[in-house]
Amino acid sequence: MNTTRTVTATCPNCGRTNRIPVAAEGRPNCGHCRQPLPWIVDAGDDDFAEVADNATQPVVVDLWATWCGPCRMVSPALEQVARDLAGRIKLVKVDVDKNPQLSRRFEVQAVPTLLVLDQGETVARQAGAAPAHVLRSWVEQAMKGRQTTAGK
Repeated sequence: MNTTRTVTATCPNCGRTNRIPVAAEGRPNCGHCRQPLPWIVDAGDDDFAEVADNATQPVVVDLWATWCGPCRMVSPALEQVARDLAGRIKLVKVDVDKNPQLSRRFEVQAVPTLLVLDQGETVARQAGAAPAHVLRSWVEQAMKGRQTTAGK
C-alpha cells in the first residue's frame, strides 16, 4: 500500500503550518526554518505496517478508544512528548475499536496502552495515563535501550 495521505503539523520553532506525509523515509522538517517537526499521525489495520512498522525512527503507539476517559487525558501529554522529541520519534494513534487486528496483535487488554516500537518490534510497553514528563522519561529510556542494543 502506498500511503499518500498527509497531516498538518505546526512548527514549534517558527509557528508555520506544514503538510507532512503519514508515511515517509526520514524525518519531517519545517519547510520554512528546517527545524524538526512533531510527527503525529493516525493509523489502522490497513496502513499500520507502512506508517509504523517501516518507520526508520522509534514509534510511540497510542492504542486508545473514544469512550476512554484516561485516553482523552493522556492524548495531550503524548502530543507534548511528540513536540518535545520532534525529529526523534513518531507518534502513531490507533483507535482500538476500529482496528481489531492491531488490538489482537498487541494483545490490548486495557486502554490506553502505550508502546515504543523499533522497526516494528515492541521495546517498551505500558498501560494507563501518565503526565507528559513521565511519558517523556519512559520514551527516552526505551530509546536509550534501543541505542545500546543497536550499538552492540
